[in-house]
Amino acid sequence: MTAAINEIREFIKSEAERFGAKGNTIHNKPFIERNNTSLDALQDNGAFFGLISPDEEVSGPYHDLSLVVFPAKDQKAWSIALGVGSQGFKNDYELAAYPGVRRLFSKLVNKDGFCKSDFTDIETSLPKDITNHEKLQHITNTIKKYTKLKLVCQILTNPTSTEDKKTISAFVAAYAKLRSWPSNNAQRKAISEALLPFMQEADTDDQAQVQSLLLERKYLVLQGPPGTGKTRLAKVITENLQAKSFFTQFHAETTYSDFIFGIRPDTQKDSLIYSGQEGPLVEAIKYAKIHDDEKVILIIDEINRANLANVLGPCFYLFEHKQDMANVEIEIAPSLKISELPKNLHVIATMNTADRSLAVVDFALRRRFSWYSLKPQIIQGPNFFLDDFNKIQEIFDWHASSAELSLQPGQGYFIATSQEEMTNRIRYEIFPLIREYLQEGLLRCATEEFNDYFTKRIGLSLSE
Repeated sequence: MTAAINEIREFIKSEAERFGAKGNTIHNKPFIERNNTSLDALQDNGAFFGLISPDEEVSGPYHDLSLVVFPAKDQKAWSIALGVGSQGFKNDYELAAYPGVRRLFSKLVNKDGFCKSDFTDIETSLPKDITNHEKLQHITNTIKKYTKLKLVCQILTNPTSTEDKKTISAFVAAYAKLRSWPSNNAQRKAISEALLPFMQEADTDDQAQVQSLLLERKYLVLQGPPGTGKTRLAKVITENLQAKSFFTQFHAETTYSDFIFGIRPDTQKDSLIYSGQEGPLVEAIKYAKIHDDEKVILIIDEINRANLANVLGPCFYLFEHKQDMANVEIEIAPSLKISELPKNLHVIATMNTADRSLAVVDFALRRRFSWYSLKPQIIQGPNFFLDDFNKIQEIFDWHASSAELSLQPGQGYFIATSQEEMTNRIRYEIFPLIREYLQEGLLRCATEEFNDYFTKRIGLSLSE
């Protein structure tokens, strides 16, 4: 038992040093180690060890964020956590409030772990699933003692095993990043490597998933930040399905008569007469009815830029992918009455989540469409500027709230055929975009990070 505790204590300290926690003088302490693992404490009486802020005392109650391990006797499961000292916050409240801190640690836990939704919350207890977890029954009192102070925790079933040491190393690496320990590239690389197994998201084949979803649900909205390839993906799927396509782009002035059917003056005649004008929806419906053995896809670009209630009118009712009782007939154009949309007609709409002028998409429409989110992602190829993409993504990851993540420029912004073209893209596309976000009061806590990037990259300051 003692040997295992000592082994993990030394392991944590060596990992901390590898990640940049060097220097241990009175004036340069990277952390203070606490160790409360006496035999009495190990009787489910609050045993713990770990690293706390260097501003705290070597004993007694302490403040702020700490990396803590709760050990146990008899080779039973332990728990590792990022917690807050029993004295609450003193210097780390702002740090705990960064969305990126929570986002980083949340990736280190699995089904045997838990991550709070708000790292500044030290008033809410852990859920019962954790405090009463069957693997932690032997340290229930200890877990309950610190239940409000644990922000994120993970069970270690065999702490000295290779697998659990990876988890411990990742927690130390995340703590090192939080404390800004690394001072050189080797230390930053060591942190990245320790976190890498937990950061890798399952490969997602967006095209396959969207195509499958479209065939199942028929009406689909692709949503995401600008540059994530929403419209391109819609066109690729249309081509892949060998479907007949119809395309339209909504804007603030799009109306029912533009999209479905309207009367317009015929300016080619000597006298003023009016003639009917079919919109892309009616054209797609008619084509689908005549060619019922073909797939037909209507692409609606920027669907959220129009007032959808006005544009769709009574046709709103028709967008049901499962019409159990199609007994209501709607006349959407002269000589065209339908009770349901053709089975072979599908709709792919796109929605830019960074568009601050968008119309509200009501819940009725949300229920009728399925929604698929596209995120900025790394793409392979010589024309992709990975370093710039990673830098912008790193700033968003650390500083952006969940809502602000939808503003991150997509991969399309980082494709250029030369360094000069990429510099111009940053200067004339990304820089104005980020400055506009900041002027709207978004991402304010990331202002200096963006300013530092643009100043070094293109010699422009956000304050100019």
